[in-house]
Formats: sequence, C-alpha cells, structure tokens
Amino acid sequence: MPKRILIAPLNWGLGHATRCIPIIRALEKNNFEPIIASDGVSLELLKKEFPHLNSITLPSYNITYAEKGKNFKLKLISQLPHIFKAIRDERKITQKLIEKYDIEGIISDNRLGVYATKIPSVFITHQLNVLTGNTTWLTTKLHHYFIKKFNECWVPDKEKGPNLSGDLGHLEEPFKNIKYIGPLSRLYKKNSPNKYDLMIILSGPEPQRTLLEEKLILELKKSKDKILFIKGIVEAEQKIEEVKNITYYNFMTSEQIETAFNESDKILARSGYTTVMDLAQLEKKAFFIPTPGQYEQEYLAKKFKKEGIAPSCKQESFDLSKLNKIDLYRGFSNYTTDVSWKKLFRLF
Repeated sequence: MPKRILIAPLNWGLGHATRCIPIIRALEKNNFEPIIASDGVSLELLKKEFPHLNSITLPSYNITYAEKGKNFKLKLISQLPHIFKAIRDERKITQKLIEKYDIEGIISDNRLGVYATKIPSVFITHQLNVLTGNTTWLTTKLHHYFIKKFNECWVPDKEKGPNLSGDLGHLEEPFKNIKYIGPLSRLYKKNSPNKYDLMIILSGPEPQRTLLEEKLILELKKSKDKILFIKGIVEAEQKIEEVKNITYYNFMTSEQIETAFNESDKILARSGYTTVMDLAQLEKKAFFIPTPGQYEQEYLAKKFKKEGIAPSCKQESFDLSKLNKIDLYRGFSNYTTDVSWKKLFRLF
C-alpha cells in the first residue's frame, strides 16, 4: 500500500497551490498517495487538477488586502488574531487527519500549523526573509520560529549563483534544515507559434485582483493587439468571452495555461514568485505590476528591473504605453534545475 502524504498549500492567491502541482505529480510518480488539504480557490483549483485524489478543507486564513497599498501592513496586522486562530485550528485538524487517513508524511506550503512531531514534516517557502518594511526583523523571526518546527524547509530556488528569489530566499546564516530544491513550475516550454501578442494572468487576494482587472480592461480598450486575459477566478464552470481583440477566461487548467504561455509573445502579471518561476521555465518576456503594499512582490519587481530582465510599474501609474518597455529588457532565462524527487522523498 502506498504511503499517504498530506500536501497542504496556503490559500493566498493561486501561487502556493499551482507550485504544489509538480510536487503532487512527483509523489504519484514515486508511488506515494497524496492527500490534498487547503481551502477556497486553492482547494478548488487542485480538485480540478486531481479529481481522483482525496481533498480536505482546512480553516481559512481569510486574508484580504487594503484598497490602498499604504494601508497594507495595517490591514494585515488587524487580521493577525484570526490568522493565529486558523493556525491553531489547522494544527488540531492535522493531528486528526494523521490518525484518520494513516498519514506518514506532510508537505506544507506556507501553512504554519500543518506539521506533526511524530511524522516527517516539510515546509515549503521562498521567503526565509519576510519583508515588511521596518518590521522585517520581527516577521522574519516569527517565520523562523515556525519553520524550525518542521524536519526540513524546501526552498524552490538555487542556493548559489544566479537565482530568482534574491534576499527573500537566502540567509546570511542559514539554519540546518534548509534544502534548496531548484525552482518549481507546473509548465513546460514548447516551440509554439505566437497566437497572442499579450497574455494577462491575474491572481491574488481581493480587492486588489479586481481593482487591477478593472484598470486593465479600461486601458486595453486602446489596444489593437491580440490579447488573452485570464482573470484568475476559479469557479465551477469555465467561462470564455470574446470582446473584439480580447479573449477573456475566468480561469484555465494547467494544460491550457501551459499552451497559452507558449503561444503568447509577452506576459503581463503580478510579480508573485510562482509566476516568476513559470516565466523563467518558459524563458518569457514580461511586465510586472506588483500588488500595492506587498513588500515581497515590490522587491521582486525591483530586482528584475534592476537586473534588466523585466520592466514594472506601480498599479496606479500603469498605462498601455508602458508595455513598450518590454522590448528594452532581455526577458527571463531558464534557471530551472532537475529536482531530485527520489532523494527528497527519502525523508518519508
């Protein structure tokens, strides 16, 4: 009987869930039985990708963003009591799930309460330094407190040389349980002819996802380019709408997104780390609009702008003409390495 591994991504945008897709595929390929645990759109997405697997609903962190970037930290701090309650609740639920399903290993992508002391537990994060402005030292220390409760911490990046996460994923004095596993992407590069001049892919907590969607729709009325617009709203049914030169999808499956990326000349997206890993895997040119006030995305956008890889701008200052800057940047190179899944899964 295959060993059962609980895999639990945080529901904060779709990035944590989508980067778990290659891990779930690898678990199945190596004769493990993954059990999926999450909530909200992340859980819905993974249920659509793996309808044959057991899936469990965990307590929601219910993270929402402020409408103005300057209020981001204040809004997040106000939600901390609820977040810590969700962490305590998921900790209790995890213990029950271990007994009920005879689980023999855990892989948690940023879910701080999904671990156990009696079975091997892995934490996945690209944020060993949690940037929050003048409180970075505190949020980083708190994150390390939780990470050290796990047997191993897998960082989806390279340890040395050119890397994608920069200061986020690298410590001056790394602790012993950190393993760099190389960037993760559910997508593969194909030599496809371009069907779209521009692909827009949105994700992330509300209301910022909707605010950007509305701004982009207004701006795109001026464009004559062939555009694919994926809103990042996971619903029961896929909706497709064509308005002149723009094709809108509420969401796409991994297979559809892989085709769409490969058939698109340029990409416009948030500068979330999972999107960055996908762009690197597919060697694409992109334009970033970081989520207002989200330090991690702002840091990554600045990093790739400084390195001459991708231009970016603030959400409020975006206009269509800024996309012309993409051609002045070199785009992403393939940073990926072959992940040694057999070696990593020996922990279980």
